[in-house]
Amino acid sequence: MDADNGFRSLYFSARDGLKLHVREYGPLAARALPVICLPGLARTAADFHELALALSSDAAEPRRVLALDYRGRGRSEYDRDWRNYDIRVELDDLMQVLAATGIEEAAFVGTSRGGLLTMALAVARPSVIKGVVLNDVGPVIDARGLLRIRGYVGKLPTPRSFAEGAEILKRLSDQQFPLFGDREWEIMARRTWTERSGVLVPDYDPRLLKTLEELDLEAPLPVLWPYFAALNHVPVLGIRGENSDLLADQTLTEMAERHPQCEIFTAPGQGHAPLLGSRDMTKRIGRLVGRAEKHAA
Repeated sequence: MDADNGFRSLYFSARDGLKLHVREYGPLAARALPVICLPGLARTAADFHELALALSSDAAEPRRVLALDYRGRGRSEYDRDWRNYDIRVELDDLMQVLAATGIEEAAFVGTSRGGLLTMALAVARPSVIKGVVLNDVGPVIDARGLLRIRGYVGKLPTPRSFAEGAEILKRLSDQQFPLFGDREWEIMARRTWTERSGVLVPDYDPRLLKTLEELDLEAPLPVLWPYFAALNHVPVLGIRGENSDLLADQTLTEMAERHPQCEIFTAPGQGHAPLLGSRDMTKRIGRLVGRAEKHAA
């Protein structure tokens, strides 16, 4: 079935034996720089489907694209210990996947938590990163966005249909995404819930909520400029949703000022986090990947 959708499902073992799922798009033998897509906290590989199809089926330069389901999300196995839904564990999972797939160099597209994971990888293994897209995330995180995310992760009502799910998401996030129509909300619903035994359930382990409850949002959040500086050797595209409450406009501007090769873009009418599947977005990201490839050469 997956082959009909344009990707292959691969499964790998994490260091602790947990089964991890990865979507693989494009030709295995592609000579072009591969792309690794890393989703947000409670999101899955499905968020990158349109982007991955566009990059992997480019007539001039088809690429191998991998999109990861972190442990406890999508088709990856759920961890018995929710404390392992930790960015350090997920970084190790990512490095295991890179080793198993033989990827030594790639461009990375990270949405929200995926961007934090990319910056952590830049410190741990800088040589693998040749270019980066940071989608609505940066070195300074706005606590308002985390408060909003904590308000719904693991707490969404159970819809009876994807259409009802779309209505739930619209009521929750209409102010963030005022330009969305019925089609976009339906896509979001199908990527938020999945059907199991005839019932729609969140496409992630609801115990992810516990990791957010552990955060003290009254205390100052860590500032990650040293991690961002670890990307100074590669081209970067920083994307911010115009209505984002997680990445401030001031932070995006400072990213461009501090980084010698950082291009920035604000996605009109979008919040946290902008969808990457539109023609404009796939072209922007495609240009960044092309820049990364030339720079690496």
